[in-house]
Amino acid sequence: MPVTTSPVFRAVVGAGERLLRSRTLVRAPILVYRLGLGRVFGSRMLLLEHTGRRSGLRREVVLEVVGRPAGDRYVVVSGFGGRAQWFRNVRADPNVRVSVSGDRALPATARALEASEARYVLAGYVERHRRAWAWFGPVLERTLGGPIEPGGAPPPMVELRLRPPGR
Repeated sequence: MPVTTSPVFRAVVGAGERLLRSRTLVRAPILVYRLGLGRVFGSRMLLLEHTGRRSGLRREVVLEVVGRPAGDRYVVVSGFGGRAQWFRNVRADPNVRVSVSGDRALPATARALEASEARYVLAGYVERHRRAWAWFGPVLERTLGGPIEPGGAPPPMVELRLRPPGR
């Protein structure tokens, strides 16, 4: 029986989806960044500060970095598609702040990637992290509500380009 059809695999994927839907667990890493300990995540995760499109209040979310096209750019994926609040907020106001590794609250500009760019980033991520993708890919497919096919529609991704201070 292939691993992707085993009951254990299906149970792990279901548990992964439930974890991503648990507000308490998903928000726990924010406290790590607030305590100034974001370096424990290295450059694989970042804290994104954005502005609520309706409330105007500061919002925070911790996201996995799926691409690093240049030293001043990070790419993150929206695991809940275009309906994720952070994704909708940065589309409305692309002026954000990024905390990554030991750097805190760096000003940045957010830009939603075109589908072709997102496919390229996703292919690179899958190539670099094959074992993790074997487990995480199905979880992402469940949260997005459909399969992620090579060459198909990729999940929404955002490039965060750091800005020099004062700009």
